Amino acid sequence: MKIFHYLQEDQVFFLDITTKEEALKAMAANTAAVRKLAHEDVFYQAIIEREKIVSTGIGMGVAIPHAKLALFPEFFVSIGILQKGVDWNALDGAPVRLIFMIGGPDDKQTEYLQILSSLTMALRDENVRKEMLQATTGREVIRLFEPY
Repeated sequence: MKIFHYLQEDQVFFLDITTKEEALKAMAANTAAVRKLAHEDVFYQAIIEREKIVSTGIGMGVAIPHAKLALFPEFFVSIGILQKGVDWNALDGAPVRLIFMIGGPDDKQTEYLQILSSLTMALRDENVRKEMLQATTGREVIRLFEPY
């Protein structure tokens, strides 16, 4: 399945925040509100615990925080676009402006790896990243992922 099928316009958030912690909190809260997640606190805590293991800042100004929990029936991906880069302790040391928050069931590792693979393939394209930063609507962002 393509990454495009996991993306929704209402799960693209344009954020004016200054820290990684604020970004994670805002992304978890916004995602929970849009998806009507009953356990926002559990989701947020799982994201934080995963982040403690190793930074999800993969480089190129991108972070992919994620949590797999039994309470999620299916995978979802929210996108955060930050006005200014924040320190994320990324692999390349670059500040993060693009966040892809993934949530999903803990028993579907293959599907999760397929999501990550499709996402990273799309994000290798510098034009996709640049156009995301220039986008002003969720629709513009989602369209960038149609080929993926």
